Amino acid sequence: MNPLARWRYRDTVLALCTLAFFATMVARLAISPVVPDVMETFEVSNSVVGIALSGLWMTYFLVQFPSGILADRFGERPIILLAVGGTAVTTLLIALAPTFWVFLFATLALGALAGLHYSVATTLLTRTYDNIGSAIGIHNGGGPLAGLIAPVLVAAIAVRYGWRPAVALGVIVAVPIFVLFAWRVEPTEPQRPDQPMRERLELEPLLEVLSRPPIAFTVGLAICCAFVWQGLASFMPTFLMDHRNHSQTLAGIVFSAYFVVQTITQVGVGAVSDRYGRDIAAAGCMICGSSGLLLFVFVSGWLAIGLGVVLVGTGLGWGAALLPRVMDNLSEAERGAGFGLVRTVYGVVGALGSVGTGFFADQFGWAVSFTILAGFLALVLVALVGNYVFRLGY
Repeated sequence: MNPLARWRYRDTVLALCTLAFFATMVARLAISPVVPDVMETFEVSNSVVGIALSGLWMTYFLVQFPSGILADRFGERPIILLAVGGTAVTTLLIALAPTFWVFLFATLALGALAGLHYSVATTLLTRTYDNIGSAIGIHNGGGPLAGLIAPVLVAAIAVRYGWRPAVALGVIVAVPIFVLFAWRVEPTEPQRPDQPMRERLELEPLLEVLSRPPIAFTVGLAICCAFVWQGLASFMPTFLMDHRNHSQTLAGIVFSAYFVVQTITQVGVGAVSDRYGRDIAAAGCMICGSSGLLLFVFVSGWLAIGLGVVLVGTGLGWGAALLPRVMDNLSEAERGAGFGLVRTVYGVVGALGSVGTGFFADQFGWAVSFTILAGFLALVLVALVGNYVFRLGY
């Protein structure tokens, strides 16, 4: 049978949700490879840039919960379009920023608008697919795919033309994806079109969701993992340039390779979580991620870098295991706002990974900073093993 004949509308939704995630991620990742240039332009330190990047990810995660409420009220399609269109506008503002304060404001705005996408798209896919682990894994692959393309292109453009045109790559990517999504994805039926939004913000129901032991446990694990992900997304190129003395272009290539691995292994992590269990898949990610980070820090040479990239890239695909774990403990009616709430809580705290990693590097050096990140992943592994061995039921 012709493969095109087997293509279904739900495949279109998955493909375009993945591309939309790709667009929002390109814009966010475009800043990391040019951190040294930004520091030089605005005469600020690692810690100060870390504050801006942590702010980006904090605003990104702060809107996860309200994005779910908005999608329940208006449907998923307009919220995703707002996310992609807003990404293009704020990225342009970052590229044109005359001062660090404008850069900071635009970076925070980018996080807030780009953050409207993920929870809403995940809810849309959950309504569309039965095997949500695999669907979420494919969708999550949009992030690593952005990492495959963005760092190398940004580094190459920055070397030749400067960091501002390099960051503007996010605009070029977001605009056509916005048009495609508006053209091919149909409006969706809102889950709660008539419920007043103030009712969704009542404290007691929110606390009830977060206090469920399996969800509370998963949120704690996700905070540690997100802290590490944010630290790497913000400072891996800088680590490679300062700690390993790589060039900006080579650091961008290695950073891209890390995301290539995530793109490939993300789907596999989701499939393992569907077939063998969320915790087994998550534990495997923690072993890979912590081992790879230690290789980066303590072992030199191309073999160590290559193996480290494979291990870290695989390990940081933890979302395809832990996020379905959250969905498993939410009813269909709760998944829009409930999943957004969980994303907001673990993401806002985890966003401290950017400023934390920069602070540790300023105070103790890059070796200590990245060893601490490995320790966070090891802590998650211990928690997962303890939950299984002692049958705690989380």
